[in-house]
Amino acid sequence: MCGVDTRRHLAAELRRLRGDRRAAPIARALGWSESKLSRIETARTGIAVADLERLLTVYGVGDDDRDRLRQLAGRGRGRAWWSPYRAAVSDPYDEYVALEAEAAVMDEWEPQVVPGLLQTDEYARAVVEAGLESRDPDVVERRVALRMARQAVLTRRPRPVLRVVVDEGALRREVGGPAVMRRQLHRLAEVAGRDGVTVQVLPFSAGVHGGLAGAFTVFAFADGREPVVHTENLTGGALRSRPAEVRVHRDVFADLRRRALGEDDSRALLAELGGALSPVGGPPITRRAAAR
Repeated sequence: MCGVDTRRHLAAELRRLRGDRRAAPIARALGWSESKLSRIETARTGIAVADLERLLTVYGVGDDDRDRLRQLAGRGRGRAWWSPYRAAVSDPYDEYVALEAEAAVMDEWEPQVVPGLLQTDEYARAVVEAGLESRDPDVVERRVALRMARQAVLTRRPRPVLRVVVDEGALRREVGGPAVMRRQLHRLAEVAGRDGVTVQVLPFSAGVHGGLAGAFTVFAFADGREPVVHTENLTGGALRSRPAEVRVHRDVFADLRRRALGEDDSRALLAELGGALSPVGGPPITRRAAAR
């Protein structure tokens, strides 16, 4: 039996073990998103050894069946595209990358930095280094390489929709210094509005808003799966799949888009900010001039 067929066999066994029990309580008991359980049960992804053990414990599986399912999982365990970067990927981030690779629509709010899918490599390196306790060059390079590799998702077929709202403060924060920031702002201005990418800037004048609690991304899928939300925190983020939680984040994102500058004005501001960092003499580009 080939790896794919074996994974499907394991997925069918795990669906049978869950039986009539609802997926949401099982996922919550394991600290997973419902989407993660769904991907395992539909053979869209494999299952880690530790995750399988915990799942079988929840299902009350005995030793004989447990050994059989362990062997089945071992034969069907495949390599994700990001396997070469495995040392740079934690378990929660592993699931985030999987969701990113499968989503049809990604709605991302970012109050602190430019979103990873739109970062230049030098900007990404500065962000990665700032977030590490130890600036081990190998770890830094692996994480930067993974971030750059993730950007290929924006060119896949069918092409996903990426809608970004980024806070004005994130664009004025000089990550990596003026030259790095200038090139990052120019890249944002270039990609905004192309190939399904929408970038809007939330100006300081928007005042208090629902996104003050922190960054988040809402993933929606074309195959009928329920959407899921990833929220950021100091330990790497959390996935939320409860309908009420997803609805709150969708409502907040819709409000942020209403408060944000339109696409043309956002591109003009990006050009203005990038021009202000230009090493060439002369006044910065104005919003009106940049819009022409």
